[in-house]
Amino acid sequence: MADVVIKVENLGKQYRLGKVGTGTISHDLNRWWATVRGKEDPYLKVGDVNDRSQKGLSDFVWALKDINFEVKQGEVLGIIGKNGAGKSTLLKILSRVTSPTIGDVKAKGRIASLLEVGTGFHPDLSGRENVFLNGAILGMTKQEISSKFDEIIDFSGVERYIDTPVKRYSSGMYVRLAFAVAAHLEPEILIVDEVLAVGDAEFQKKCLGKMKDVSGQGRTVLFVSHNMAAVKGLCTHGIVLENGRHTFSGTNEEAINFYSQKSESLSQTELSERTDRKGNGKMKIYDIQFINESNLLVDELSSGEYYKIKFYFEKYGEVDASQLTFVLQLLNENDEIVTTIATDEQGTKFDKIPEKGCFEIEIPRLIFRGGKYKICYLLSEKKAFNTPHNVIDSLNDAKIMNVMRGDYWHSGLLNRPKGFIQESSIRLING
Repeated sequence: MADVVIKVENLGKQYRLGKVGTGTISHDLNRWWATVRGKEDPYLKVGDVNDRSQKGLSDFVWALKDINFEVKQGEVLGIIGKNGAGKSTLLKILSRVTSPTIGDVKAKGRIASLLEVGTGFHPDLSGRENVFLNGAILGMTKQEISSKFDEIIDFSGVERYIDTPVKRYSSGMYVRLAFAVAAHLEPEILIVDEVLAVGDAEFQKKCLGKMKDVSGQGRTVLFVSHNMAAVKGLCTHGIVLENGRHTFSGTNEEAINFYSQKSESLSQTELSERTDRKGNGKMKIYDIQFINESNLLVDELSSGEYYKIKFYFEKYGEVDASQLTFVLQLLNENDEIVTTIATDEQGTKFDKIPEKGCFEIEIPRLIFRGGKYKICYLLSEKKAFNTPHNVIDSLNDAKIMNVMRGDYWHSGLLNRPKGFIQESSIRLING
């Protein structure tokens, strides 16, 4: 079709695990000999699916496999999926940063991409010089870039530092300037990865508005985000990736609903049967329970009530109790983190870890409004607050916490839906 600007057919990307390179000389000779005889690359027949929850049996892994879709001019396509689903790999192929192992990508027009902080910028050049460098890479003349220069700098908000080498920029400043360049140099196709999450809330809102303007001018946008609210507000269509496979295409709302239902069905699986947990397995959470003030097990919680959340575990190996860290995150229906409870943040320390036990979180008064909240947890050994986690057991979408609207204020009225309830008082003052 004439209005199709991106067409992806049978796309696949295979990586070899371990050392950098295609493998041994024998691998390269096998590939060459297959090519000479007009045969298929023999290593395309091997390789595991990109499922990080299972131990692989091959040195080869398919980051993407059998991807097919089309994007029409002026569409805003949201690409959603869990971490490791293959979203960033797909965008790198579409941006021509890397090439596919098999399959074809056909694109019409100039492509500008913002894949990660600093992509396409030379650290030793100033912001001003990088604007012209990026424009030249996009095929624009110096005059075209100059005509847009003031608009780019005004949007980015880094005018004071425009003649400073970008290696001295903060990550937020990097993203501000990089997005401004990508969005204003009039590419026919704009590709934006999760990198916008680095910016502050005000700038993210500004970027989403600009992407709407870009699509309104007949240009095409591909957008990757874990923020379902942003995908819903910006995108017209969506595709869902899972373990490197293309599992769904549809309108943005259909794609979000499909993704959310997959997450919810996963969270209803018994924890002991979950195969997608991460970590070394020295401890494992095998059950999560909600207990009310009467010490009864409940499936639904109400705003304003007292609860305990219990995470039952078993220990299978030696764990340093002084380094043990437990982190709980609650996400809303848009996959946005609404709160985090963490032992290292609270200064909680453990002396001894039993063979079986539970982490008990006490909530004196639940401040959530009505809705469904996903529970994600992390158990790790961590030397200090600012050191990396040595993951013991981690699971996303471990359980759904159903919160019912309640009479938090004892006013005889149910709370309004969504979000938190802020402890406060309202009074009228004369004058």
